[in-house]
Amino acid sequence: MQIGLFAPITNPVATPEYVALFARAAEERGFHSLWLGEHVVLFDEYRSAYPYAENGKIPLPGESGLLEPHTTLGFLAAVTSRIRLATGICLVPQRNPVYTAKEIATLDWLAGGRIDFGVGIGWLREEFESLGVPWQRRAARTREYLEVMKRLWCDDITEHSGEFYELPACRFFPKPIQKPHPPIYFGGEGTAALRRVADLGQGWHPLDLDPEELRLRLAELETLLAERGRSRADIQVAVCSFTRPLDLDLAKRYRDAGVDQVTTTVFAADADRLQQRLDRLAREVLEPARSL
Repeated sequence: MQIGLFAPITNPVATPEYVALFARAAEERGFHSLWLGEHVVLFDEYRSAYPYAENGKIPLPGESGLLEPHTTLGFLAAVTSRIRLATGICLVPQRNPVYTAKEIATLDWLAGGRIDFGVGIGWLREEFESLGVPWQRRAARTREYLEVMKRLWCDDITEHSGEFYELPACRFFPKPIQKPHPPIYFGGEGTAALRRVADLGQGWHPLDLDPEELRLRLAELETLLAERGRSRADIQVAVCSFTRPLDLDLAKRYRDAGVDQVTTTVFAADADRLQQRLDRLAREVLEPARSL
């Protein structure tokens, strides 16, 4: 079983020195991947319900915010050489698909083929409104934007005409190193998200699911895959334990449920405590998990 990390990229803690240390220390200890979240703006007051907290509020103070993930992944690519680098997740319908395709292709090119593209449809309506992007039909927009991206990554000459985007015939280089393109991991835990995985994904990146609940969702996913002529072998499952502290017992339970990779959050206020926590996680979970 592989163990990855959900990287803390929240200011003011995420200084260049802190972020570089986190990435190098994770790679040195043998962690499989680093995942970065995305929110371009946050709000003191909002109607949308954050799905991973009982009170519906994202657990970030108003004076804080996340570093832009693609820029940060480029920084991490420059200070590492082996660890996989992932968006967890990129809010696809909020972004221009051509620029997003360019950013991911460039990252994969510069990182030597180490990018995993975690994507989702978003939950924060106010963020969409601040960007001038319609909230309605964001799932359909996501599907079409991903189709545009895949064509740019794979075709010598790309053109597209759809409900949400028009692209005249053009050329797009560089192509990603990974073929046909970096693996696409869909976030989300509901049936609609599982349909997106079955239709378009190479991976599934759920957050905070109990192992038994995840087992049930995987059974549903296998049914959806079979209906499309695909199998579970086509999909990598990378669950983020998120609010659940990761220990070896939880890792085993996820393994038994059918998970390929568990990612976990590691927060520390300074470099010394960060390295201590990574050391403990490597000793107590990562190293034993290699034999699971």
